[in-house]
Amino acid sequence: MKKILVVEDEESMRMLLKEELEDENYDVKTVENGEEALKYLSSNDIDLITMDIEMPGMSGLEIAGKVRDMKKDVKIILLTAYSHYRHDLSSWAADDYIVKSSDLSELKDRVKKLLGV
Repeated sequence: MKKILVVEDEESMRMLLKEELEDENYDVKTVENGEEALKYLSSNDIDLITMDIEMPGMSGLEIAGKVRDMKKDVKIILLTAYSHYRHDLSSWAADDYIVKSSDLSELKDRVKKLLGV
């Protein structure tokens, strides 16, 4: 079973992502900030990470860069409500970029594609 880490500071969005991805038969772990994500990654293997860009403390862009240094094979999807990050060079540390929507079908499709399932 593929393992996904969801990094999201909004509890309702974190729980929605967890539920929707579990319905797709993924093993999903959630954390609410970058520090928790990096701590979890230091002792656990993950296949893919979805993370919000704008979070208190460490941004998703910062986390993506650190994840690339730690675990180069982990797939990263950045999620945000703001499309202007698409042009930010640091977002290139991610494998994909999705503007948040109430319709999670785009996210699910991209996850499947990145994980090759």
